[in-house]
Amino acid sequence: MSNSSRTGIAIAGLSLGTSLNPLNSSMIAVALVVLRADFGLDVATVTWVVTAFYLTSAAGQPLMGRLADRFGPRRLFLLGMALVAVTCAFAPFAPNFALLCVARAFMALGTATAYPSAVVMVAALARQANVKATRPLGRIQMANTSAAAVGPVVGGLLVSLVGWQALFLINVPLALVAIAVVRRYAPADGERERGRVSELLRDSDLPGIGAFIGALVLVMMALLNVLPGYRWWLLGGGLLLAVVFTLRELRFSPPFLDLRLLGSNRPLLLVYLGFALFNGVYYFAFFGLPQLLQTAGGYDPGIVGLLMLPLAAISVVGTPVAVRAIDSFGVRRVLIAGVGLLIAASGAMWLLTASLAVPLVLALTALLGVPYCVVSISSSQGLYLSTRLEERGVAAGIFQTCRYLGAITATVLIGIFYGTGVTQANWGLMVLVMLGLGAVVFVVSLAWRERRPA
Repeated sequence: MSNSSRTGIAIAGLSLGTSLNPLNSSMIAVALVVLRADFGLDVATVTWVVTAFYLTSAAGQPLMGRLADRFGPRRLFLLGMALVAVTCAFAPFAPNFALLCVARAFMALGTATAYPSAVVMVAALARQANVKATRPLGRIQMANTSAAAVGPVVGGLLVSLVGWQALFLINVPLALVAIAVVRRYAPADGERERGRVSELLRDSDLPGIGAFIGALVLVMMALLNVLPGYRWWLLGGGLLLAVVFTLRELRFSPPFLDLRLLGSNRPLLLVYLGFALFNGVYYFAFFGLPQLLQTAGGYDPGIVGLLMLPLAAISVVGTPVAVRAIDSFGVRRVLIAGVGLLIAASGAMWLLTASLAVPLVLALTALLGVPYCVVSISSSQGLYLSTRLEERGVAAGIFQTCRYLGAITATVLIGIFYGTGVTQANWGLMVLVMLGLGAVVFVVSLAWRERRPA
């Protein structure tokens, strides 16, 4: 078999593994109402099955990027996929909602290894096939983008035909296939495979990771008013941990999140900020709309998945078009155009306050798919242009963290807005927030410039 063929198969395996994180982050959107009914939960509580996944992913992605840089991306990828397969085989049998959230966290930890590992492997794969690195990177990015878009469709069918348990079981064969392909065709790690467990623990910045997760959890608990009499104490504790986290990261080497790297690289910082805010807007619709359609519109989960199909179709078709547009017009122009379309799509979502008719929903989900693929791909390319080769593993991990910070923010706010009822009136309030965040993303995109070589 030629090197080009081996590389193509390896990229397919990496793309499959990479797709599991966004796929699982989005499939759950159409299962929230079913989970509420099965476990007897309210709207705010059920969002923790989403938040547990995102919280673990947000903390795990930068750490996995560093581990891929240090110990080898192929080894880390295989370990992550094995964790996914084992976790998802047992998760459907969870006796209560708390253990289900724990299973989602372990699933997130396993899938978090894939994208940073794939980005680190891009250079070796490109050398093996004698092609530019942008080609394998583009294919991996397209898998990452498309998987999140098709999630509601796949999830809706699985929930309708089998139940929410199928959302876990489907990962077992997918993870095993990814393991088999990458193990057989991806290049070996070679010199990267070194280090001891004691060194790993010493250098992992566990206090920093703990402060990061603790700050997020406390702030979310305050916003969701989980403990009504202690809201301000929770918020104060979260802010205090955020300060502790910042001081720790500035003094520890190597830090969990390299704040100095962000401070010294303005283009990279703008990419992160814009991507986090973009995902805040996008996931407002992505998680808020299925609940609205099921609760206020009375649609079955399988029908809701089909109503989200245009978003997936447009994203899959539009992603390679966006890649070609970047080649022709540059990252910045395509990014700005995509954010403009995002604002337009967000404003159009206001129409759902008047009607939840099938033709209107189909048209709006299709419209939302355009900025999703355009902004996602241009942001990924902006990340690549804003970092040096030796930074890309960690930088890719932080990039994914920004996705989840935006998604976490959206799920928290959805819990707040839908706390008084999943109604069209409350959806209208959410659209106003989407428009405000979209305007900020537009300003950030205007400020971004490609990083000049040092």
